[in-house]
Amino acid sequence: MTSILAFLFVFTIVVLIHEFGHFIAARRLKINAYEFSIGFPFSPKIATIFKHRETEFTLRLLPLGGFVSFSKDENGSESLEFLQEPRWKRGVIISAGSIFNIIFAFLLITVALSIGKNLPLNDAILSSIKTIEIVTIGTVQLIFNLFSGNGSMDNLSGPVGIAVMAGKAANAGFINLIYFTGLLSLSLGILNLLPFPALDGGHLIILTIESLKKSPLSHRTYQIIGVAGISFFLILTLIATYKDILRLIA
Repeated sequence: MTSILAFLFVFTIVVLIHEFGHFIAARRLKINAYEFSIGFPFSPKIATIFKHRETEFTLRLLPLGGFVSFSKDENGSESLEFLQEPRWKRGVIISAGSIFNIIFAFLLITVALSIGKNLPLNDAILSSIKTIEIVTIGTVQLIFNLFSGNGSMDNLSGPVGIAVMAGKAANAGFINLIYFTGLLSLSLGILNLLPFPALDGGHLIILTIESLKKSPLSHRTYQIIGVAGISFFLILTLIATYKDILRLIA
């Protein structure tokens, strides 16, 4: 039970930080965001907490993560309105989620090292930067090796594996949970910048392609890429979860 609650708490915070980055960037660039939701995107809306300007702040049935919608249609995918915005604005908004995750990770890791290990603030900051560097290089190498055939799925963790690690971190104390949250935020920020469909990095690649060809891709193309990307990552998550369960049984 501790693992499940710790996972829900940590994962939701990390995802909301990511979505808050998208939201704040959109607001600063005067682009409409019609919903900021706590909860899984495809689960039913159970309440509107409040509304500010055009944005409804809502609560969804499954309390896992969150999302920002740039579409007036809550059952819609990419908003045609958003796709018509200048590419540089879309690029800033897409990048902002991962940037917020990395900044949040830096702050949490610095606090955890400073308090947990009684490090002077300057030393904690330097150690935090070094940790970010190591995790970034390690994550990129892991993904590259996996897709080049030189890696193994055994090194990946799905929701079950992350829940187990969150539970262990929570049982080890609040400072350990803060440190784990920082690492998870960092990993989410880095992974979202990788150039794969459905990830922020994939969207940035699309923007680059549009800039080079000097014309936008069709809305249908965006939908196909989105569905293909989500399907791929659902399959990857199922495989990682299966591996997690096997490790628990073993």
